[in-house]
Amino acid sequence: MPIKILFENSVFSWVVITTIIVFIIIINGFLAMKTIEDLSATQSSLYNTSDVIGELDDLHNVVLMAETGQRGYLLTEIPEYLTPYENALDRLSEQLNDIEKLDSEVPGQKKRIESLIVLVEQKIIELIHTVELAQANEEKHALKQVMSGRGRNLYKELRAQLENIKLLEINYRNTLFAILATVEREAKVTFGISGITSTLLLLGLAFFARLNSKGEVKYRLQLEQQNDILAEKVAMRTKELTLYSDELSRSNRELEDFAFVASHDLQEPLRKIRAFGDRLQTNYAQLLDEKGADYINRMKNAAERMSNLINDLLEFSRISTRGKPFTNVHLQQVITSTIEDLEISIEESDAQIQLADLPVINADSSQMNHLFINLISNAIKFRRADVKPLIDINYCQEQIALEQWHIITVKDNGIGFEQEFADKIFVPFQRLHARTEYKGTGIGLAICRRIVERHGGNISATSVLGEGTRFRIEIPVNNTLINLIRDNTNAQQ
Repeated sequence: MPIKILFENSVFSWVVITTIIVFIIIINGFLAMKTIEDLSATQSSLYNTSDVIGELDDLHNVVLMAETGQRGYLLTEIPEYLTPYENALDRLSEQLNDIEKLDSEVPGQKKRIESLIVLVEQKIIELIHTVELAQANEEKHALKQVMSGRGRNLYKELRAQLENIKLLEINYRNTLFAILATVEREAKVTFGISGITSTLLLLGLAFFARLNSKGEVKYRLQLEQQNDILAEKVAMRTKELTLYSDELSRSNRELEDFAFVASHDLQEPLRKIRAFGDRLQTNYAQLLDEKGADYINRMKNAAERMSNLINDLLEFSRISTRGKPFTNVHLQQVITSTIEDLEISIEESDAQIQLADLPVINADSSQMNHLFINLISNAIKFRRADVKPLIDINYCQEQIALEQWHIITVKDNGIGFEQEFADKIFVPFQRLHARTEYKGTGIGLAICRRIVERHGGNISATSVLGEGTRFRIEIPVNNTLINLIRDNTNAQQ
């Protein structure tokens, strides 16, 4: 099984396990929170109903104390019995306020408590009325009021209502105790399940960790095997590339030797052809008719073109193999020197050259000189009739793909060409015009491209027929590494 599939399966397994663990933790947390909330709610209800029962008991006791103080004063007419009676009345007022604030959870209990409060208030009025009669020396009326049984009936009704309310609260409290016991049992079960699931999770994690450890060892061994295979393939490929590089270097040396020998061997016959042509033209001109003289001129022109072509080919082949190491080159000085070399052509064509401030770049000085000689001489050669050549050389620096580049443009106002031929002009021997119109071997711009590419850059052309051409040269600012690589390659060759 491929390493990638094994890794994906391992990741998927851990995702599933993690999801299950998180799901179980969430369920346990939810059950625990629900149990805690149920316990809290039940306990709160128990506290509330206990408060209600306690307040009812206190109310009953205070009513009994008031009635006991009243009867003691009526029977003995001793003023000391009025003290507990009056204290009880004061407490009754506070107790009724507390009773009114009670919020029982028993259905209908609020109305029952309101009825109880009304009965207590009636009982208080009866007690106060009886004591006031006794204090006004109307003991007989007071005793008669007591003996009428009205106060006893009020108390019985009050007590019955109070006992009913209290009984309902006690029953509700017993129900809450039963609920609390159930919740406690459920809590034990819930926490027991949580403990069991947690234990199982720990055991599962330990199991999967052990399983994963074994899987990692297995995957690591397979990965090491794959790495060994890959390293062996890389070594084999490196060996093949080394052999290919050696073969290419040998081929390049042979090709260069062949180019040198071929150029030397080809140039020698051409020199003899030109020399014997000159002798025929000088010594036997009077013996030749017009047609013979034309043949000799054609022969000499062909020999000269052949010589130029051989020289250009040789130069084209040596751009990479015979280039000099890169140094800091002042382009301003290079182009100024180039303009001086082309001084005669510039004067004859009355050309004007506008030169911007140019930088110092890391380059091969002689090849830069050759580059701009070709571009400027082309701008002069391919000029429009009766139009003075205007050549504009500019410079800027741009950032392309996070790298800084020198951008040099050479623009002219010459004959131009159709844009569809923009790539064709950089191919060796590709001409857009007849040889009779413009002289040349058709290899100059191909040399320009080779020079720029050796410097790690690009050259392109944009043109409009009849309006001129603009050449754009792009050379990386940091091309030191390119120079080192090319120097090492040349040294190997």
